[in-house]
Amino acid sequence: MRERDEGKRLGAADLGGDLGERATLVQFSSAFCAPCRATRRVLGEVAGLVPGVAHVEIDAESRLDLVRELGILRTPTVLVLDADGRVVRRAAGQPRKADVIAALGKAV
Repeated sequence: MRERDEGKRLGAADLGGDLGERATLVQFSSAFCAPCRATRRVLGEVAGLVPGVAHVEIDAESRLDLVRELGILRTPTVLVLDADGRVVRRAAGQPRKADVIAALGKAV
């Protein structure tokens, strides 16, 4: 997971869901993306393990405005937001559980 988008903030209105108390895992997916299903499972598990962390999945095709604004080039893409909704990490492709947990360290 790499650092990028410094200072970019997303809120509940952007995400269509509430931010986590401590951090939010935002997943951009598409309908026919097999790695997106595995990513959903990994992020859901991490959100269940770490108190105050939420997982929000966004259908990239229905939110092209946000996809363009954030420069999302493929699915799945995962953004890690801190408690204020600032993007602190970004990863494209299916992440490993250990990498997601490590990235959360930057957010909480």
